[in-house]
Order: sequence, then structure tokens, then C-alpha cells
Amino acid sequence: MEAAPPLPPVYVCSPEYLALCDSLCKVSKRASMVHSLIKAYSLLDHMRIVKPKVASMEEMASFHTDAYLQHLQKVSEEGDNDHPESVEYGLGYDCPATEGIFDYAAAVGGASITAAQCLMDGKCKTQLLMLRRKTSFLLLGLQSLQRDEASGFCYLNDAVLGILRLRRKFDRILYIDLDLHHGDGVEDAFSFTSKVMTVSLHKFSPGFFPGTGDVSDVGLGKGRYYSVNVPIQDGIQDEKYYQICETVLKEVYTAFNPEAVVLQLGADTIAGDPMCSFNMTPVGIGKCLKYILQWQLATLILGGGGYNLANTARCWTYLTGVILGRTLPSEIPDHEFFTKYGPDYVLEITPSCRPDRNEPHKVQEILSIIKGNLKHVV
Repeated sequence: MEAAPPLPPVYVCSPEYLALCDSLCKVSKRASMVHSLIKAYSLLDHMRIVKPKVASMEEMASFHTDAYLQHLQKVSEEGDNDHPESVEYGLGYDCPATEGIFDYAAAVGGASITAAQCLMDGKCKTQLLMLRRKTSFLLLGLQSLQRDEASGFCYLNDAVLGILRLRRKFDRILYIDLDLHHGDGVEDAFSFTSKVMTVSLHKFSPGFFPGTGDVSDVGLGKGRYYSVNVPIQDGIQDEKYYQICETVLKEVYTAFNPEAVVLQLGADTIAGDPMCSFNMTPVGIGKCLKYILQWQLATLILGGGGYNLANTARCWTYLTGVILGRTLPSEIPDHEFFTKYGPDYVLEITPSCRPDRNEPHKVQEILSIIKGNLKHVV
């Protein structure tokens, strides 16, 4: 008897979801740009599209406090960015309490829960949710958020909600964060448990948000050594980044033996991003993605940061092609946002001439520390 063909990846998206993601002022229209480019390359034909549900208050409260959720709902309904209690909940300059922000947060959280449920139900092996900010990927991704406050332009930690849903079926979950910023919110959520291991490759420099994630941050209590942090300096390019990522993940996989993976692929590491830190291209991130996919585990893929909108769309479209095993033509296809990709109108991104500040001996020292820490994982 012939084996059944592999199930296609599920792509969580809907017109309503796109509209809510587009409304986020810092990355306005980014979701539609990503979705339109994926569609223009005919990649939707090779995925199953699932409409995301909206997270209920009860589902969001599986991680966030009732007080925070109720306050977010209140200021969202009123569009009140000057509420005297908002500072207590991290709302304000970095996380403005704009009208409708609660609906956006519930949509993002619900999308990640929907994605996780598809994996649990065996409807796919790979689940895309790239439209989010850093609280979600199909066009989303928020890893900086704590239980009772917003942080880093993140209002709801959908990554944590997705992991909690996956934990209903899978005993050991590996969270991998390849965003430019440290995934502090997810790490903090699971810092006391050995059931979820968090791995974050990120810029670590004085004054750079969120200021956490040194190699010495390894978790607490039963979760000690189940938090893995890889601090990286400015200017890193594809080859060195991949070598670091593969080396760390090989040790992590052997030590932890995960049953499912949640992968956050922020595009703010890419050359040309306004963060002006790393000097990566989608090809380098794609190599990391391929390495993780060869484990053949249930994998939930989320988006994250990315503030050069055209390059973010290029990156996530390229990565979608990697997931599908398809080589994409260089020329950007004609579509609604075609003019945003000038003057070259190609999919590729060229690194800048910025110097790489990662000294080989320092990289080796970090990798040696991580390898030693992982020997304590059982």
C-alpha cells in the first residue's frame, strides 16, 4: 500500500484578520503586503488556508491577568491613550492604547491558538502564521509581552498562548526565536519549567531593548538550563549566523528531544531594516529554517519584527517558498504593491558593507558556555 501524500502546510489567514493586522500603526499595511506577495508567487495554491478564530477572554486569561485584559478592553473601546492607570499596564508611548487594539490582540491570540489546534488535530505538519508583529507570523509575533503589561509594541503574547495549547498534546515544546530582539516574554513565561525550552538568538548590547538575554540567563528552579540565550553583536551575516544557529540547535535537539517546535522568524535581522543592526538576508534565515524542518516535528511558524515593509514581505515570502520546497523567480510578480519593490523589483536582498562586530573567539566562548549548560538538561 502506498503511503498517503504529506499534508500541505496550513496558512492561517482571512480578509478580516488581514484588516486588523493592517491597522497596527507601526507596520500599517504590512500584513497585506506580505499576503499579496505570497499570493502573487502562487504559493497559496500549495497551502490549505484556515480562517483564524478570535481568542476568548478565557483563552487569553490562560496566561494574561484578568486585570490587564479588562483594562486593555476598556481603553480600546474608548480609544483612551491617556488613562491614568495605563502606565501600570505598560500602555502608552511604546504601546499606544488606540481604539480597537483589544480586537487586534484577540485576533492575533486566536490565530496562534487556531494554528496550534490544527497541529494537534493532525491536519498538518507545518503551520504558518506570519502576518503578526512580534506577537504573531503569518503576519504577526509578540514575544516581549508579560502577563500583566504590554511591552515593545506587543499587547498579547500569542506565542505563549500557542505553546500552552500545544502542551495539551505535546509533552516537550521547543520555542526558537530568531527575531533581532530577545524573546524575553516567552522565556519569562516558562522560565520555571523543564517542559518548554526557549532558545533566542538576538542582539545583546547596552541600551538595546529589552536589555535581557545574556548567555548567563538560563532559567530558574526546575527550568534552570532550559532557557538558552545566544547574544550577538551588530553586522553578522548569513554564514556566521547559520553556523551559530546550527551549532546551538544541534546541541539543544540532542539534549531536550522536543516533540513540537514553535519558531519565530522576525525579519528585523535583515539588511536594510531601520533597526540597522544585523546584516542578514532571507537565504541565511532560510538555511536555519531548513535545518529545523528536517527534524520533521509538528512546527508552528510565527512572524515577528520587520520594519522595512518591502524587505519583510520579501523575507517571509522567500521563507514560505522554503517551507513548500519551491524555488521562486527573482523578478517580483506584478501585483497590488508592485511599486513598493523598486528600484530593482527583485526578491533578493543584498547585504550592506557594515562591519561584523562578532569576534570569533567571543562567539566560541558563548557556544562553549551553552554546550556546558546543556549537559545539565535531562
